Amino acid sequence: MAKVQWNKENRFTGWYDVDLSEKGVSEAKAAGKLLKEEGYSFDFAYTSVLKRAIHTLWNVLDELDQAWLPG
Repeated sequence: MAKVQWNKENRFTGWYDVDLSEKGVSEAKAAGKLLKEEGYSFDFAYTSVLKRAIHTLWNVLDELDQAWLPG
């Protein structure tokens, strides 16, 4: 899971809607690049309603050139 600011502060995020940190965005993009290099593509994508999960997915899909993917 990509990092959020509260991880750096050693705080529990739980269901609190904390966004990704800059490092989290970088990690999500790196994951997307790795998936692309390995030849992965997706037909559907599901995520929780939390910002950090949605933004992680968006960054991964952007790196896969699949930002159009239906959810």
